[in-house]
Amino acid sequence: MGFYPKSNGKSKCVGANNKCEVKARTETQLPVSTGPAVVNPNLVSPLIKVPLVLAEPTIQVVVEADIPLNPPAGEIKRVLKDVFLTQCKLVPVGPFTEIGDTGFFTSAGAKLFVEGYIRKNIEYATKECYGSVRTTTAKVPFSGFADISGELLNDPIFGFGEQRRAQFIDPVGLESPRLDKYFFENSVLYNEQPFCELIGADFFELDFSPHNYNGPAKSFSTLREKIVMDLTLKVLQFQQIPLNGDADE
Repeated sequence: MGFYPKSNGKSKCVGANNKCEVKARTETQLPVSTGPAVVNPNLVSPLIKVPLVLAEPTIQVVVEADIPLNPPAGEIKRVLKDVFLTQCKLVPVGPFTEIGDTGFFTSAGAKLFVEGYIRKNIEYATKECYGSVRTTTAKVPFSGFADISGELLNDPIFGFGEQRRAQFIDPVGLESPRLDKYFFENSVLYNEQPFCELIGADFFELDFSPHNYNGPAKSFSTLREKIVMDLTLKVLQFQQIPLNGDADE
């Protein structure tokens, strides 16, 4: 017959030192009330600054890599993959259209530069009959660019500064300029940097041993992989837009 200790209302584990007790309490629900909404009465055509979606392209990345395996593998069991972006930059290529006389322009064309790596976790079995299952992690880098001019949902906005220089005639010779006297004027416009969000990735992959697997060893220490990855991104830029969605008001 087993022995069961008498319950005294506390959580307790049966053991040599009885150190499994925990303290707990029941929380009391607090009342919640809704306050009045405060709205600016002077808002007629309010403007807001939000991250605007410029494009949501799917970029195909093709890479090939050799991954060393130590100890050698007899069989690949499972391969798990994730993608990490280390760089995603939008470069406008025009044509540019000025927004009024503001010095800011919309761009109808753009190149998207991406860089990152595919993190692979490879599980494999060694060649022994009673061998162990091993794991190795590899980072496969990739980089490239894509033309997303035809994929833009909204045009990015960029401002361009100006630099001007005035020169002077030598008052002695009157036929040559002075090289020691200039007047400079310049203006600078600071832009919102477009940025990317990682949405998803589809992997299509072929893994194989680049050496003769049918030899007497029946194992391989190098895994060659050919990966086709469809990478889906969201490209955004903070822009000022009318809250009612009508830019003409």
